[in-house]
Amino acid sequence: MGNKEAKKQIENLRRAIRHHDHLYYVLDKPEIPDSEYDKLYRKLLELEKAHPDLKSPDSPTQRVGAPPLKEFRSVAHKVRLMSLDNAMNSEELEDFDRRVREGLGEDRIDYVAELKIDGLAVSLVYKKGVLVRGATRGDGTNGEDITQNLKTVRSVPLKLDEEIDIEVRGEVYLPYDDFLKLNQDREEKGEPRFANPRNAAAGSVRQLDPNISALRPLDIFCYFGLVDGRELKTHSETLEYMKKLGFKVNPNIRLCRGIRDVVRYIEGWEIKRGKLNYEIDGIVVKVNDTAAWRKLGATSHAPRWAIAFKYPPIQAGSVIEDIQVQVGRTGAITPVAYLKPVHLAGVVVKRATLHNEDEIKRKGIRIGDHVVVQRAGDVIPEIVKVIKEKRSGGEKEFRMPKKCPVCGSEIVRPEGEAVARCTNAACPAQVKARIRLFTMKQAMDMEGVGEAIIDQMVEKGLIKDFADLYSLGKEDVMKLERMAGKSAQNVIDAIQGSRDRPFERVIFALGIRNVGGHTSSILANRYPDIGKLASATKEDLVKIREIGPIVAESIEDFFREKHNQKIIEKLKKAGVRMESKASKGPQPLKGMTFVFTGGLQSLSRPEAEDLVRSLGGMISSSVSKNVDRVVVGKDPGSKFDKAKKLGIITITESEFLKQVKK
Repeated sequence: MGNKEAKKQIENLRRAIRHHDHLYYVLDKPEIPDSEYDKLYRKLLELEKAHPDLKSPDSPTQRVGAPPLKEFRSVAHKVRLMSLDNAMNSEELEDFDRRVREGLGEDRIDYVAELKIDGLAVSLVYKKGVLVRGATRGDGTNGEDITQNLKTVRSVPLKLDEEIDIEVRGEVYLPYDDFLKLNQDREEKGEPRFANPRNAAAGSVRQLDPNISALRPLDIFCYFGLVDGRELKTHSETLEYMKKLGFKVNPNIRLCRGIRDVVRYIEGWEIKRGKLNYEIDGIVVKVNDTAAWRKLGATSHAPRWAIAFKYPPIQAGSVIEDIQVQVGRTGAITPVAYLKPVHLAGVVVKRATLHNEDEIKRKGIRIGDHVVVQRAGDVIPEIVKVIKEKRSGGEKEFRMPKKCPVCGSEIVRPEGEAVARCTNAACPAQVKARIRLFTMKQAMDMEGVGEAIIDQMVEKGLIKDFADLYSLGKEDVMKLERMAGKSAQNVIDAIQGSRDRPFERVIFALGIRNVGGHTSSILANRYPDIGKLASATKEDLVKIREIGPIVAESIEDFFREKHNQKIIEKLKKAGVRMESKASKGPQPLKGMTFVFTGGLQSLSRPEAEDLVRSLGGMISSSVSKNVDRVVVGKDPGSKFDKAKKLGIITITESEFLKQVKK
């Protein structure tokens, strides 16, 4: 292939990959399966390898692989990144509004209210639409050049659709569920835990080796832009333009008509903030009219046209009444503090995790201590600090037990690791935890097979692992306490009825370390049956988007373990579906992509989507030219309008059912 043709193909591939990256990482609306994306990416790699003179720093292949740095270079910001003054209550917020109105001579001001993401502030500089520099905030005047690390953040565009000069500012953060997984992994490797998601994000961005940054699932929300060194007419217009260019802007921003509207926004998010998958510590309020910014000016450290309303921390005081250890499904021994009940973020808290022995020593925690407890989202609370001034002298130090409190086996803490473990893989506590995961709603959904029943089954020797559930009979279940004939039959029906769960839920139910529901779906889409998944190597797995080396290693290790192999064989013999429905039978919808919009009458949306997959088709959450059919139910939304605009075939629910002959 000549250079001219190669250049054309490379540009087309880069454009397509950038498009799909934007849909996947920014809009969360992928159009194509991972396998199709991987083909595009591999083709681009091959062409760039064959034509090294055509490589460029804005190529999607250049996100990772840069050599480690010795140190970060200091860079000067063209426009200073200023701090914000804080408002701690509504009175201080209204004082800010009064000063703004008086300064502008207006009766009412339009403000933009934004969630204040608790992450690391960065600046992204683009020349002619290409990312040329990424830097930390630093002291506001000078920051550190972390361009290579920011290139690993998949929601940061390397090239824009428009050849413009623009500086964008944003907040790099780590989603909360990824933060928990990261800390769990560090704990299991004996590495120190990150204190909070912000510290984790900052530590990840400031790695001297960009390849380490690439392993962390960092994300970004952009909140400010200077186009050719200036602001657009309004801040809301700037945010919309940034979205159009491909930057990820928080979807919860609101244009408020006056300060009372701002207050309602703040009050609403104080209640809802625990439901977010990222941490916020307040709300940023900015005057919308950028001409007013210049008129209002700034103090020596902060603009007069913006303010940060700070939420009170989700914390409360309590007393540690006892410390006990729990045994997890992997044998990890976790100390748990039993607290004097306290109201915190809308719930009564009685327990808090202490993570590990080192954490207890680091914080100097003792039984009987007065402590500050913190809760984030729906996660189990943790102890922030000890109030040593309140000690009476009667507090007791905690000592990690030498023997497992459940099975009496030795507890071992390998040298260099933070986590102590029960050495008995058959420990009833581990067995029960694995079975509980298997029966959960998001796994095999065995309604009525709860914790108390599982505990009895294990203690009475009826089952030794979750595969044994399928060998139980009604008579076995009737041996349990408070279990009459009808109740026992309900349990058996729930177990037997779970055999045909979707393959992705079976993968999740196996309890593979570091593999949650989302990763299970990705694996089910890539591997049509358990045999192909079990034979996948770490090298195969890391080629899949969203699966890094740690997860890949967990999957490979799980299927190599002989005990797990035996359980999988037992599940197969019990008739549990260990393959995708689409892997056998007729495939009349193969190669076709469907979108559903509006309410369906004959079956639920998940049932309809599962039906499409079982017949070889694919599901998309958004309408694009790659969609073959849009199935229109009752009260369809904007997807119907977009389908008509793009000329995509739309069919009714009854027409869809005829097509699949249901």
